[in-house]
Amino acid sequence: MTASASKSKIVGLILGPVLFALFYFLLSQTALSYKGVVVLSLGAWMVTWWVSEATPIPVTALLPMILLPLFMVSTAREAAAPYGDSIIFLFMGGFMIALALEKHNLHQRIALNLIRLTGTSGNGIILGFMISTALISMWISNTATAVMMLPIATSVTKLLSGEITEADKPKFEKFATGLMLSIAYAASIGGIATIIGTPPNVVTVGFIKRFYDQDVSFATWMVIGIPLMLSILAACYIILTQVLYRNGLRSIEGSAELIQNKLKQLGAISKEEKRVLMIFTLTCFFWIFRQNLNQLIGSNLLDDTTIAMTGGLFMFITPTDLKRSEFILDWVDMKNLPWGILLLFGGGLALAQGMEDAGLVQLIGDQIAQQGNLSTGTMIITLTGMSMFLTELMSNVALTTIFIPVVLGIADGLQMNPIILAMPVAFAASCAFMMPISTPPNAILFASGYISVKQMMRAGVLVNLSALILIFIAMMTLGQWLYA
Repeated sequence: MTASASKSKIVGLILGPVLFALFYFLLSQTALSYKGVVVLSLGAWMVTWWVSEATPIPVTALLPMILLPLFMVSTAREAAAPYGDSIIFLFMGGFMIALALEKHNLHQRIALNLIRLTGTSGNGIILGFMISTALISMWISNTATAVMMLPIATSVTKLLSGEITEADKPKFEKFATGLMLSIAYAASIGGIATIIGTPPNVVTVGFIKRFYDQDVSFATWMVIGIPLMLSILAACYIILTQVLYRNGLRSIEGSAELIQNKLKQLGAISKEEKRVLMIFTLTCFFWIFRQNLNQLIGSNLLDDTTIAMTGGLFMFITPTDLKRSEFILDWVDMKNLPWGILLLFGGGLALAQGMEDAGLVQLIGDQIAQQGNLSTGTMIITLTGMSMFLTELMSNVALTTIFIPVVLGIADGLQMNPIILAMPVAFAASCAFMMPISTPPNAILFASGYISVKQMMRAGVLVNLSALILIFIAMMTLGQWLYA
């Protein structure tokens, strides 16, 4: 560790609790509720430590479990509950599947064939991964998409790292960072395109139906969603490959032969790989067709977490050699599971729960509703910006569940079509690009080890600004055309 990095950590270590105390004192002088004061002060402390990396990032995520009960904002049981949320076990199941892919080299076989199709230039690989990830996440969980793509991307980076020259190492580091960020961002961006692409879209459409008995059809959502998704994806690609992480990696000489030789070395697909592939494919099938199967059953029996944990469980009970009692995964393999990421996201959920309980989102919305002389464009940019900021700090489902009714109330007060204001807020809720805790795909790709918090924040700010502008343009053109 360099002297400057060490100094930065020490400064951050001290600054975190200092900011907590300062926020606590200053906010206590306002009309904000006691819960709101504590939660905002806690948020300032956690963000400071996350940005400065003063402590290991998962350790910072434990602060809500300690401070919320100490300041009597919640009981110990309530503060600990988010760390056992179903989304945590969705992560765990997905990581189990990823471990199986890696243990039996199926991820390497997939990666080699993917590179053969997309080419071996740095930007070509990134573009291939972004398009694939976005297309998949249009239809299945963004988290599940990220979980599926991570082991393949990790294998690609490992393959290329062993073949580049010493002079190209700096270029490779930029490529690896850009690749991991591109997958995390594309998994969120893809969900914008369809109603079922991400929960905020479903929540928004449900509220509009409930309050106004007005249907937002799948087709009309896609009329705005698909062009918007493609434009944000293009902006993200340009920011990562042409602005922040220009890798300049051209096709590696002899790479085609190299890939072919490595595929030959792997030989024919083994029975272990076939069994892993079977479980992986079945898990993906249930993720993709979950809603259809639930409709067929007539009950919401299946959800992403149940499917992920079932897939993970089958990796432990499917034998590869019955005589030797060998299975696809053994418990010893779990030492490689990124447990810290589970704690990290648990801390983010705990902070989000505190914000909900304190009524902070409702308070912000009420303040805006008092302004009765704002234009449609001003309201769209304001509410979209608020949604984009808040989704960095809290669950996008929680945000839309609380905030969309407030937005609909604002639309009624200003006599605007509610869809014009609600839809961009839903789009923005998927644009959480700045921190690992902001959304599961960020946390999953952060687990690759190729991304630092500072790099994610630096890229996230630019992608967020681009998305804000593009959402505004889409709603002022296509949105006005459809719903004015």
